[in-house]
Amino acid sequence: MSIAWAKSDRQLERERVRKSRARRSVSVATASTIVCLLIVAGVVVNAPGWPRVQERFFSAEHFARALPDVLEGFLLNVKMFLIAEPLILVIGLLVAVVRGLKAPIFFPLRALAIFYVDFFRGIPTLMLIYMVGFGLPALNLRGVPTEPATLGIIALTLSYGAYVAEVFRAGIESIHPSQVASARSLGLSHAKTMRFVVIPQATRRVIPPLLNDFISLQKDTALVATIGAVEALRAAQIHAAKTFNYTAYLVAALLFILLTIPLARFTDHLAARAQRRRGA
Repeated sequence: MSIAWAKSDRQLERERVRKSRARRSVSVATASTIVCLLIVAGVVVNAPGWPRVQERFFSAEHFARALPDVLEGFLLNVKMFLIAEPLILVIGLLVAVVRGLKAPIFFPLRALAIFYVDFFRGIPTLMLIYMVGFGLPALNLRGVPTEPATLGIIALTLSYGAYVAEVFRAGIESIHPSQVASARSLGLSHAKTMRFVVIPQATRRVIPPLLNDFISLQKDTALVATIGAVEALRAAQIHAAKTFNYTAYLVAALLFILLTIPLARFTDHLAARAQRRRGA
């Protein structure tokens, strides 16, 4: 006959104290946050220029008028993000793998990969958008796209591909050499070792930093407005120029926040889960 296990009185007391401390911490954090927000709100609302700021940036009428156009432009931001993201992943992974090739015969490819990373990481994203957006159409080559959104996607892919390549390379180099040695001792070729052993583990490790890069990518799609694409920022600029009211910028900012905050929290969740796994 088995005896059912039961927690000791000391264990129950520890759990009670732990829960009590957790509730107290949450209560203190909530109260302090509310007090800080009330203080900030009081300072802003009582500022001498608040009525003018409220009229120019927080007009409900202009918010409603600008929302449809800005939302339509924001859908273009999302479209550019969804197209550029898989392209960036493919380019970044390929460049990272090529940089890891050690055979002398692959030196030209490795040198080209290093040049790509150094060159496109060294150019500010906005400058690269100008160079691609105005430079490619000026060549008058057959088949070269001229649509601003397409040119913006190309520029963002080139820029972020260099950053993502370094993220993948860091993940690949974090895999212990014994993993590679074990795979090779089992008869796997270098290509199969990378495909089945190294890259899957490296990808899992770099998911949080990759998501951080893609949060930045979503915001940087607004830079494509500089070459004429009518996305959220450009739509807000047009509305502000017509009405001399800047509430449209608030609309665009809120739309970006509504998209980036869930991604940021998801990134934090994955990072915390990875840390718990390492701790286990």
